Amino acid sequence: MPELPEVETVVNTLKHLLIGKSFESVDVYWDNIIDHISVSELKESIKGQRINDITRRGKIIIFCLDDYYLLSHLRMEGKYYIDSKQVIDKHSHVSFKLDDDSFLIYNDTRKFGKISLVKKDYLDLHPFFVKLGKEPFVITDKELYEKLQKKMIPIKTALLDQNTMSGLGNIYVDEVLFRCKIHPLTPANKISKVKVKAIIENAIVTLNKAIALGGTTIRSYTSSLGVTGRFQNELLVHTKVGQACPVCGTKIEKIKVGGRGTYLCKKCQKIKK
Repeated sequence: MPELPEVETVVNTLKHLLIGKSFESVDVYWDNIIDHISVSELKESIKGQRINDITRRGKIIIFCLDDYYLLSHLRMEGKYYIDSKQVIDKHSHVSFKLDDDSFLIYNDTRKFGKISLVKKDYLDLHPFFVKLGKEPFVITDKELYEKLQKKMIPIKTALLDQNTMSGLGNIYVDEVLFRCKIHPLTPANKISKVKVKAIIENAIVTLNKAIALGGTTIRSYTSSLGVTGRFQNELLVHTKVGQACPVCGTKIEKIKVGGRGTYLCKKCQKIKK
């Protein structure tokens, strides 16, 4: 968390608040957040850069500046705050001063997030994107099937790998696999072409619905920009351990797949021997 719908929600919120403003300076309180560029280079390069647009690719936020792209990967707990004062706490790691004297503050409890800067002509060569898979909205059945044929790992693990297909995280993979009636431990290379098509179709349906509802607010993650997601009210299996499956009534179970908590209905999602 956050996953594609939550990042999309953050992007859309930041657009309304930041487009047209410029960066005056940046203070960095935890150097490890800054990736593939030195802190001094970031500080020097970002001065006077105007925010012309904000978009995303996969789960990565892209601030489109005059000469650069400012990239932000929120990872598990990354959040942005906009404040008229530079209020810094122990989880505030980067503070951007804007030309209207407000501050864009990056807050990250676990310090897993990354911020980088790249010249416009080199975006596709940045390490964030070199191996990043296509999103469900654009990947073809053939492309995903060929990728999965090379993987003997569980299908859940394969779909969590952003190089396979970008945008799905723990919550949405559980939901998609349930909709497809696929057991999360099924080897990826055993997924049929029909099921690959179903994965893409259900990923699109699930993500679009989650985006429309502002993403999922769950456990400790909120967008911190005054937006609370509502998709958690639509979850079919994720976090529903012990509750009745919405299809067959069997109790939802929780298992571990690749170290990740995984929710499923063992009657609807039978593993094939």
